[in-house]
Amino acid sequence: MGVNLDASALMLPTTRLAIAVKRARGGGSDLTMRVSRPAARRSPTGRALGGAREATRLVLWTTEEWFRQAVATWWSRRGAIVVLDRHFLADYVRPDGGAEGWSQRTHEFLLRTTYPRPDLIVCLDAPGALLYDRKGEGSPAWLEERRRHYLGLAPFARHFAVVDATQPVDTVADEVATLIRSLDRASA
Repeated sequence: MGVNLDASALMLPTTRLAIAVKRARGGGSDLTMRVSRPAARRSPTGRALGGAREATRLVLWTTEEWFRQAVATWWSRRGAIVVLDRHFLADYVRPDGGAEGWSQRTHEFLLRTTYPRPDLIVCLDAPGALLYDRKGEGSPAWLEERRRHYLGLAPFARHFAVVDATQPVDTVADEVATLIRSLDRASA
């Protein structure tokens, strides 16, 4: 469910086609919503093309999000417990509403107002420096910023829990499994 399309086995054929076209033109697999270059620095034609690209990206990505939500809902209605590594709300909704650009603001508005909320958000909490030491991705400061963002997602879920991810992995997994089982029993 996350934004890393390279790690996703589930996506729409249109998304696969858009990725293939982008790669053929020398780009990567990133179709996610992002901040574009300021329109003031581009010609009128450049602004129009940029706006068309942003609109296309918004339509493709929103369609992809709803497709994945439909798959999750299908499994959930059949009694499965659906666990997502990250919900789209976690990547695109800022608790302070800090989206920039019309397409990002539109995307955030759609997620805030129309996209189904998760039953449970489990925030695996660890300091940014520790996460950087473990994976070497981003920077400690950026990871600390993401940590604060994730901790601010509590209003976006019916249930929100923080699990200390500095503990041994087996302990963390047991705590998360217990949270999921207790929510499943409560909703049964």
